[in-house]
Amino acid sequence: MDIQIQITFVGNPLECLRRAGYFPFRDPKTGSESFVCRLGPDFYPRFHLYLKDREDMISLSLHLDQKQASYGGADHMHNGEYEGNHIHKELERIRGWLLYVTEEMQRDRFAARGNEQEKKKSWWKIWE
Repeated sequence: MDIQIQITFVGNPLECLRRAGYFPFRDPKTGSESFVCRLGPDFYPRFHLYLKDREDMISLSLHLDQKQASYGGADHMHNGEYEGNHIHKELERIRGWLLYVTEEMQRDRFAARGNEQEKKKSWWKIWE
């Protein structure tokens, strides 16, 4: 399942994904880069997310890997779910993290600006 989000909405998508529990993953066979979120102590099942940057949008493509690839020659190299309630809920959870981290970054920037203005007092107000 895919969703597109405007870049202006997202501050730093990599930080958002890490805070949502996703970690970078490089496929040793193909070299493709993606993110995974394990659902337990084992490598499978896991959510598998591809992040694609475009000019003004970020595309998130998510599926649920149930087990390791056991066959070849098909469009998908594993037993995965690409649609369904679990996928939809996880995308909504990620969207919530994107919103939360972006708002947090904006609050931090606003607070930093306020601190800079407090530090820039006139020289005659030093002793007040």
